[in-house]
Amino acid sequence: MDKIFISELKVQTRLGVPEWERMTPQTVVLDIEISHDLHKAGKSDAIADTIDYGQIVMRIRETLAEHSFQLVEALAEHVCELIFKEFGVKEIEIKVSKPGILPGVKAVGITIKRSV
Repeated sequence: MDKIFISELKVQTRLGVPEWERMTPQTVVLDIEISHDLHKAGKSDAIADTIDYGQIVMRIRETLAEHSFQLVEALAEHVCELIFKEFGVKEIEIKVSKPGILPGVKAVGITIKRSV
């Protein structure tokens, strides 16, 4: 299966277990891989035959600005459900990182892979 990827998407959202941590938006970094058959788009050269990753980025930024999450796991599931519902894909892998959240650690986070 072919893949569309979005690498190091920086997004502002409210995230954290303690309530005080969710009071101010913080940056999270998303790496997304979407499995999709790209054969038709490769032949037609038409955006209608593929997934518009610009639209995905826009929708992720919108939804994460509107929502608050305690766990990166919940944020990742939310993004997966959005992409499944709005873009009709069958398989997604998402890595969510919280950069600089712990002293001496570049980032912490999770990776999930979901399919419908």
